[in-house]
Amino acid sequence: MRRLFGLLSLTMALCCPPQTFGADLEPPEGFRALFDGETFTGWHGMPHFDPYKLEEMSEEERAAKLEEWNKDIEAHWRIEDGAVINDGHGAYLTTDESFRDYELLIDYKTVPLADSGIYLKNTPQVQIWDTREEGKKWNLGADKGSGGLWNNSPGAAGKDPLVLADRPFGEWNSFRIRQVGARTSVWLNGEHVVDHAILENFWKRELPLRASGQIQLQTHGGEIAWRNIFIREIPAEEANTILREASGSDFEPVFNGKDLEGWAGAVDNYEVVDGAIRCQQGHGGTLYTEKEYADFIVRLEFKLPPGGNNGLAIRYPGNGNPAYQGMTELQVLDNDAPQYAKLDKRQYHGSAYGMAPAARGFLRPTGEWNFQKVTVQGSVIQVELNGNQILNADLSQVTEFMANSPHPGKDLTRGHFGFAGHNDPVEFRSVEIKSLPAPVAPDKISD
Repeated sequence: MRRLFGLLSLTMALCCPPQTFGADLEPPEGFRALFDGETFTGWHGMPHFDPYKLEEMSEEERAAKLEEWNKDIEAHWRIEDGAVINDGHGAYLTTDESFRDYELLIDYKTVPLADSGIYLKNTPQVQIWDTREEGKKWNLGADKGSGGLWNNSPGAAGKDPLVLADRPFGEWNSFRIRQVGARTSVWLNGEHVVDHAILENFWKRELPLRASGQIQLQTHGGEIAWRNIFIREIPAEEANTILREASGSDFEPVFNGKDLEGWAGAVDNYEVVDGAIRCQQGHGGTLYTEKEYADFIVRLEFKLPPGGNNGLAIRYPGNGNPAYQGMTELQVLDNDAPQYAKLDKRQYHGSAYGMAPAARGFLRPTGEWNFQKVTVQGSVIQVELNGNQILNADLSQVTEFMANSPHPGKDLTRGHFGFAGHNDPVEFRSVEIKSLPAPVAPDKISD
């Protein structure tokens, strides 16, 4: 995304007469201002437009679009008293920068009959309503209040806010929005209205939300003012902690951080270094828990060296190749390594090896710790990587296999959990498992 919109920083800033900074424009500790209170520096115009289509354009076509959209900024946006104000029309005010994991603070004030929102990663949207019955949008959910992820599917978590927290017209409202991967939490005026829900990819619902993207302030039928726009980018370690804490309780540690007590198999090919299990360089084999599991959730952190290759053994019988004799091996792989450029799509990170491909583009850079949660229930496997669901596959429905190789273990209903080493020093830590009750039906698990 940074490459796609890199040329935006070259566009001319649309300036207005200088304004006096108010006390409220001082960013809280750890945050920085996205809007300086005086100019549109760092922002450009972009309406409701598919970012994938924008990416497909030539540089010349994109530049023409941006020029067209920036004219809307001149026509429909102004700056007064440290606030940026839109008349209800035109392109959306859009950050030049793209963001991955972050916390956003922003205040807004709007008018009756207006309808607006905030696009996250160029995706609609954290909703802003006229919540009164006179606003004539109760049929769309306006009576439930602002702050929900309105473009999520009906019934999906986060679509409707948990409480109505809007202030009366004429007063400023304050959002705190936390985005970790696709996981989105929203506080409106101090009330928690969305709790760690997945923001769906409006543009391609079969894919996870884009790994990074821009913040857009929507214009929609009535004047809206914005101020105190502050952001704090969340580092990987903190993001992993947020994801772990939000993934639930009642997990049992299966690695004590000191030695391989409770593990079997290729114990001589692994070592414990700084609280992590590490496959020894030049060695491999499957290290697995002594305990067996049927349906379960495992959460862990892993770190890849450049070119690193390993795997998660799921329902492993204790012998043979976990990718074939076990239910599956979920790949743990440096997807961007040159030697892996031409793999089968079912061989990349998070894939059920040789059977079901995972979405790509959500690994952190090599050398950083990633957080992954895997849910195994019946024949269905879900993989969530750094807050993005990259796999949701029912292996009982798989009929085509890479290289036409049979997978005799794919229908196993229980087995060990483990790591399938492939000679690289891939590391794992904070490995915890929670057993689940058997499902009532084999349907795919909903979020």
